Amino acid sequence: MSEKTHLFRYQSPLGPIGLELAGDVCHHVTLGAIRAPECSPDHPIALWLRAYFLGEQLALPPIAPPNTPFQQRLRKALLDIPGGEVRTYGELAKTLNSSPRATGQALGANPLPILIPCHRIVAANGLGGFACGLAWKKRLLKFEGLAVYQP
Repeated sequence: MSEKTHLFRYQSPLGPIGLELAGDVCHHVTLGAIRAPECSPDHPIALWLRAYFLGEQLALPPIAPPNTPFQQRLRKALLDIPGGEVRTYGELAKTLNSSPRATGQALGANPLPILIPCHRIVAANGLGGFACGLAWKKRLLKFEGLAVYQP
């Protein structure tokens, strides 16, 4: 039987982040306002987020495993994209031997935005979508030093 999850809030420089945690393991990240107790500053996820927002890199903290082999491949491909860089849906789909539409749907189902950086995938002619809202996608890309445009 798996450990029960609890909701916590992390206050980032870009806004509040909701964390669904079971012990040290993060199962879900929500970008935006959330009513929950503050996450302990020494929790592995809080330490990782603090480093990210300071422009530093830490090893990925404990996260829930993906549900499918495709999601595992998707995570690896996203983690291989350095901060401050983007790929298009088409480029990512080619890497995964998938279609851009299927890849986009899988990205939209990513339960761990920021940790698994799906915000770094853009459309060939603009931002594309983002399950957490385009305002967050723009903030994250701008934070990572990228010019943000939407034709």
